[in-house]
Amino acid sequence: MNGTLPPLEISALALACGYLFGSIPFGLVLTRLAGHGDLRQIGSGNIGATNVLRTGNKGLAAATLLLDSGKGAIAVLIAAYLAGPVAGILAGVAAVFGHNFPVWLRFKGGKGVATTLGVLISIAPSVGLGACLVWLLVALATRYSSASALAALLAAPAIAWGLDLEHVSVAAAVLAALGWIRHHQNIGRLIAGEESKISFKRKS
Repeated sequence: MNGTLPPLEISALALACGYLFGSIPFGLVLTRLAGHGDLRQIGSGNIGATNVLRTGNKGLAAATLLLDSGKGAIAVLIAAYLAGPVAGILAGVAAVFGHNFPVWLRFKGGKGVATTLGVLISIAPSVGLGACLVWLLVALATRYSSASALAALLAAPAIAWGLDLEHVSVAAAVLAALGWIRHHQNIGRLIAGEESKISFKRKS
C-alpha cells in the first residue's frame, strides 16, 4: 500500500479517528460484561488478550484478540477507502498508539501486538501474514510469547522493505520501535531467564 501523502487536514483527521478507534479497550469492556471485574486488577494489569486469558475464559480472550486486531484493520480500511492508502496507513499507526495509550484509561493501555498485526495485514497482507508466521515459528521454538512478538515486530519492516513497500516499511518500523519500548519489562525478564512460557498442550 503505497501512495501520496494526503492534505494536512485529511492526515490529521485520519490520525485522530484512528487513535480514537484504536483506544477502545475491548478487553476491559468484555471482562466487565462477563462479570470478571476490572481487568487492570488481574494478572499483569494489561488490557490485551493475553491478560484476558488469565481470567480462565479462553473464548473471551479469543474475542479480545479478534476485536483488538480488527479495530486496527477497520481503521485502516475506512481511512484508505475515504482518503487513500497513505491515510489508511496513518490511521492504522494511530490506532496502535490509541490501544497503547487510550485517552479513556488515562493513557495506560496494552502493548499493541494484536492491533499492530491487524494493521499490517490490512495495509499489506504479505507483510502482516509474514509477521504472523514469524510469531508462530518463534513461539513454537521458544514458547515465549514476548519473544515471538518482538521477533514479528522486527520482521515486519524488513519484509516490507524487501517488497519495496516504502510507506509500509516506515510504518512497520515505527510500530516495531513502539512495540519494543512497550515490551521493555519482558525484555528484562527474557535476559534474566525469568519470563513465563506459553503452553501448546491441552490440559487434561
